[in-house]
Amino acid sequence: MTSIDKAPCVDDYDKVLVDITRYVFEYGITSPLAWKRARIALLDALGCTIETLHASPECVAMLGPIVPGTLTPNGFRLPGTSHELDPLKGAFDLASTIRYLDHNDAYPGAEWGHPSDNLGALLAVSDWLSRSKASSIQANGSTNGVIEHQPPPMTLRTLLTAQIKAYEIQGCLQEKNALNAVGLDHTVLVKIASTACVSWLLGLSQSETLAALSQAFQDGQPLRTYRQAPNTGPRKGWAAGDACMRAVMMAFLTSKGQPGAPTVLTAEKWGFYETLFRGKEFVLKRPYESWVMESVGFKLYPVEGHAISACEAALKLVDAMKQSSFLPEYDIESVKIRTQGPAFTIVNKQGPLRNAADRDHCIQYIVAVILLKGTTIDTADYMDNSPWASDPRVDALRAKMSVVEDPGFTEDYRNPKKRSCANAIEVRIKDWKKAIPEVVVEYPLGHPVRQDTLEQVAVKFKRNMSLAFGDEKIEEVLRAVEQDDMAVKDFVDLLWLGEE
Repeated sequence: MTSIDKAPCVDDYDKVLVDITRYVFEYGITSPLAWKRARIALLDALGCTIETLHASPECVAMLGPIVPGTLTPNGFRLPGTSHELDPLKGAFDLASTIRYLDHNDAYPGAEWGHPSDNLGALLAVSDWLSRSKASSIQANGSTNGVIEHQPPPMTLRTLLTAQIKAYEIQGCLQEKNALNAVGLDHTVLVKIASTACVSWLLGLSQSETLAALSQAFQDGQPLRTYRQAPNTGPRKGWAAGDACMRAVMMAFLTSKGQPGAPTVLTAEKWGFYETLFRGKEFVLKRPYESWVMESVGFKLYPVEGHAISACEAALKLVDAMKQSSFLPEYDIESVKIRTQGPAFTIVNKQGPLRNAADRDHCIQYIVAVILLKGTTIDTADYMDNSPWASDPRVDALRAKMSVVEDPGFTEDYRNPKKRSCANAIEVRIKDWKKAIPEVVVEYPLGHPVRQDTLEQVAVKFKRNMSLAFGDEKIEEVLRAVEQDDMAVKDFVDLLWLGEE
């Protein structure tokens, strides 16, 4: 008898996988705040897609069928385009456009991540299933002859359920487990969360979902090198797309009968923990519920999350310098930035910046451009063709900057009762006896404690959507996202630019 003939039972699997699976299949979401913020997060992610399509030819060049001219019956309709794609490429394309400009939501922890990355997999599969069901195509590929779990109806309520749970899985895992410390990328957790929720959407059983999750952990895991000098590059913009595509593939392969690896995490010598995590085990500080959706941060500036408060501090300094008639390129003697540990590691960069991916992860570049420009930094300011990318004043000002980690900021960042993401900037002026008073920002716009966050997310959504749609269509989308019983395909059709 082969391993395919006799699948492992639930109790054979590592507890981490069992807990994820039971949460996805058995937990009922009751938090009104989670449902409210899930709708806002969905809209924000879709707005980021439209922004990317408008601002990044580099990303747009990757979109569409892998083989030009390939047609997919009842395919996923990629918002903002005329593409109809299979669920795998659809997951890649949507997650990549959500993530590419580093403008989608973010969640802190020992590992920093972007939970809306998962929507690439969730929306692509939900839309394809919605269209397939309407065309009487069977999506469930269960091999054991017994359907233990019927696929849920492909409505917005179902999509939002999967979204809240994917956010929770990724966020809870990254709170105490630093993949970056072992050189791995946080999109490993996108793949895990998406695999679990896509399996549920497809109608896989709990035992099949465990197998799919184990396959996702057996899969090759991405190195963080594309986020760090000297190899920072645009792959960091499509790493989430790759994770979502892999998640969908693992779920589909499992639906065709591929067995799992029950001790994929804990096996001696060959397991994930010993091979890739330096012998440590995953630690959770809270049970899976809906906390992550309730407290995820939104990006209101196109700035890496740990540097957003530095962006706000620099904007306040701009006002102070204007009032005193100081010119940054001539009058600044030095700039001191106090920051938290994660920012010191991730966005503290000296030396040449080779591309947009380098610039948007450099706190010195962000602060320098804001001080010189006199207003907020925009997505276009990171691009190779931006005048700021080649302006010698930027590097001259960067050379005057020192970045230091403030242990208090790091402690408050990690403190679950504070969860601040602070930066402080002090500017010293030549021939002036004292510095301009230091500006400290603990909670930037977009942080869940800020009362103006959700209002500004709505403004951001409308601004991004206006790049491709008129006011009437935008209002129609805003009304539609409140309709729990709307079919996913009907919602996606509102955002598609192709012809029927």
